[in-house]
Amino acid sequence: MENNENNQIIITVTGKDKVGIVSSVSNSLAEHKVNIEDIKQTIMQDNFVMIMLCNIEKMEVSFKEFKDDILKLSDELGMEIWVQKKEIFDKMHTI
Repeated sequence: MENNENNQIIITVTGKDKVGIVSSVSNSLAEHKVNIEDIKQTIMQDNFVMIMLCNIEKMEVSFKEFKDDILKLSDELGMEIWVQKKEIFDKMHTI
């Protein structure tokens, strides 16, 4: 991957608030050598909402393998977790 934007991904996490969400997600990212560059989170009517900008430059598995692992984590936590490359996320949100 040539430039930084090609190495960036957006991760969104939503679901019923409970203890350990941030810890579980960040530990999984660390295991995959994914760096968190920015993070925002809030609670909206008992629902946890988090969006993260991450860098996958040092990741040692394929993007598909990473997404599959995150989907397993999503099931374990009972949360919705979406992973998108930033360039696709940006295009989806451009009018």
